[in-house]
Amino acid sequence: MSATPTTDERPHEEALVGPIDYLAVEFPGARLTGEGLSALLDLVSNGIIRVLDLQVARVGEDGEITIVAITDLDGDGTLDLAVFEGVQSGILGDDDVAQSAALIQPGNAVGLLLYENTWAGPFVAALRREGADVIASGRIPAADVIAVLDELEAAESTGSA
Repeated sequence: MSATPTTDERPHEEALVGPIDYLAVEFPGARLTGEGLSALLDLVSNGIIRVLDLQVARVGEDGEITIVAITDLDGDGTLDLAVFEGVQSGILGDDDVAQSAALIQPGNAVGLLLYENTWAGPFVAALRREGADVIASGRIPAADVIAVLDELEAAESTGSA
């Protein structure tokens, strides 16, 4: 599966059948080790997600926002992620980058990822063929889930569950 959405030949309505999510991630000191990007490549190559937009911006100490080319994240002139070159659906815009950059500390970087959960596509398409439609979806923050699980574990260990 290609990481670029431009190679998708499906009609527009069928091209995005899985839920669409986004992440904004702050990178302290604007340092990216590549571990997260390696995991992202695995998700794409295994067909779990399809990257629609991927942008990185640095926020200078003076607050100036600089968009960084995905293919040369460390600025050394060497292509780091040529597979993501040109990944832009047009859904994320400069205003989205600016809003995300406003959430981070100067000297850090922010990565924005917009992706389709392609693993859910066949399920959603089957529902649509039956005349059903997904009318709501949501996400429970991982920290909330961990907190509840910790509370349950504590209750079990004291016998008050």
